[in-house]
Amino acid sequence: MLKGNMQFVTCLWILLITFLRFHVLKLCFFIYLISWVKSDEEKKCPEFTDLNIGNALSGTELQVQLLLYTRENPNCSERLTEDDVAASEYLNTSKKIVFVIHGFRPTGSPPAWLGDIKELLLSSEDINLIIVDWNRGATTVNYVSAVDNCRKVAEILKNYVDQMLVNGASLYSMYMIGVSLGAHIAGFVGQKYNGKLGRITGLDPAGPLFTQEPPERRLDRTDAQFVDVIHSDTDALGFKKPLGTIDFYPNGGTDQPGCPQTVFSGLQYFKCDHQRSVFLFLSSLKRRCDIITYPCDSYFDYKRGKCVDCEAFQPMSCPVLGYYADRWKKLLIPNSSPTKAYFDTTDQDPFCMYNYLLDITTWNKSIRRGFIKVKLTDYAGNTVESEMNSEASTFQQYKRVKILTGFYQDLDKISKMSLTFSTKTVIGPKHKLRVLQMRLKSLNNPERLQLCRYDFVLMENTELTFKPIPCPEKAT
Repeated sequence: MLKGNMQFVTCLWILLITFLRFHVLKLCFFIYLISWVKSDEEKKCPEFTDLNIGNALSGTELQVQLLLYTRENPNCSERLTEDDVAASEYLNTSKKIVFVIHGFRPTGSPPAWLGDIKELLLSSEDINLIIVDWNRGATTVNYVSAVDNCRKVAEILKNYVDQMLVNGASLYSMYMIGVSLGAHIAGFVGQKYNGKLGRITGLDPAGPLFTQEPPERRLDRTDAQFVDVIHSDTDALGFKKPLGTIDFYPNGGTDQPGCPQTVFSGLQYFKCDHQRSVFLFLSSLKRRCDIITYPCDSYFDYKRGKCVDCEAFQPMSCPVLGYYADRWKKLLIPNSSPTKAYFDTTDQDPFCMYNYLLDITTWNKSIRRGFIKVKLTDYAGNTVESEMNSEASTFQQYKRVKILTGFYQDLDKISKMSLTFSTKTVIGPKHKLRVLQMRLKSLNNPERLQLCRYDFVLMENTELTFKPIPCPEKAT
């Protein structure tokens, strides 16, 4: 009997110990899980604020965070502390400091280009890259409210910059890239340092509520040592007049190729032209081709071939668009007038157009007005075709006419070329264009031989194909 009781008690102890061990293990696992979750939260990378249309409708109070990326932490940002920038683990004030500042965010979502610009900038140069996130303040349907916040953002940025200067940074090594409203924010920061910032790039600076403002209330060429601006939507959301040391106007600065032409295309109709400036800048970082631009007084003069002599700008040649535009600043005379540069692009990345100058002398007694379409073929059989110019050329007896024509693809060794003359009229007699001399010059590769043809006739709407010959001498 006693032996049975002892066995029963022993079994109870075993069960109790097993029960306690099980719950202790559960408790330990639970404690480990809590610490693991807490540790994971601590290590979680700070991210750009992601809001939605609901936040835009209700409005957001201004909050600014600076997210630092370097080649040491390219995939996980470090949030800089406003009161103690020196505590940063990754900020190296001996290197260039690049700020990227976004603009108005009516839907609250992070900019679509944010990941690309981060990756491309860090791969291009060993820099401190700071994404300025003021999405809380920019996310609102009230554009006026976002504009009012621009000055406040600039004041906050000045606080960070002041601390960086104390810790060894120089103003000359600072570069601000501002998109839309962000361009004006960069300008306001530059004003606070009397234009001693190294560089500001304005990507289609916002036009509404800024167009009539004096220089001190918007981005201006005096806000940094070098200010380059890309204007891609001057007839709607962008700023039309020159704002920088050099102002670039792709496709004249208004309608961009590939962008919707009607409101039936939805939101893209409103933002495509405006955003094109950003994608042109991103393309310059990829270095698949240089987008060459041409200093000129107007887009009309550029299309007339009056401003395509890059040899006049030697040794630096014509300026290129985007990240490497500052290489051209060595040619600029201090306090000189702003430079406007025009160029055409294709409708998609990498956007490069390969330009040729067609120089024609005709000998018709009567004046002819019309268009000339050019087709080029290389020895491999590849063919490229130009688009007709939007403006007709005027051909007069013994007068040289320069026509700028562009192609989406570059052909090196041309075996044949075709010309088509058209007046675009559907009624009346067909005209002839009697050509005394034709000369074709590559603008992207001016070292190539120029191609000539002499004494031929173009029948209207009839393609004439021939083998060009090398010109005996350069065009004057």
